[in-house]
Amino acid sequence: MDDPVLGAKQPVSAWLTGPYGHPFHPILVTVPIGAWVASLVFDIASRIDARPEFLVVGSRWLIGLGVIGAVVAASVGFLDFLSIPSGTRAHRTGLLHLSLNLAITAAYVGNFLWRQNLSTGNDPVPVGPLVLSVLSLVTLGVSGYLGGKLAYRYGVRVADEGTQAEGYRSG
Repeated sequence: MDDPVLGAKQPVSAWLTGPYGHPFHPILVTVPIGAWVASLVFDIASRIDARPEFLVVGSRWLIGLGVIGAVVAASVGFLDFLSIPSGTRAHRTGLLHLSLNLAITAAYVGNFLWRQNLSTGNDPVPVGPLVLSVLSLVTLGVSGYLGGKLAYRYGVRVADEGTQAEGYRSG
């Protein structure tokens, strides 16, 4: 494809990454985001509830589920990243988005392993893993902002305006 802008809108493989104008990556990221936000809610609740064991165990499972979801979302997102022309602002933004997400996922893997070594008594989630979850979610918010910039500012994997105009015709 000669036009790099149009190339960044086309899927590398529609079967793997979603059809034109409807990428799978934004759909898939809801799994790790939701799981990790819920795990933090469980962490905080474990510090309030008199019998926090189920919350501590639930939080660990949610972190693990989020890691699995992040690997799947990253695989599809990486294929979308490959369509962005190098040397562009969109490429640099995508590279930072990708790098932050890899760091966040690694932090959650570490958090999951850290929690595996904790006793499952009647104690709440310790401060260390809770702080790591908070920092990871803050970083995830920054990375999500960059992902939004890729889609809404630079139009990566977003249908062109001519295609979008179909939705505004009457009839």
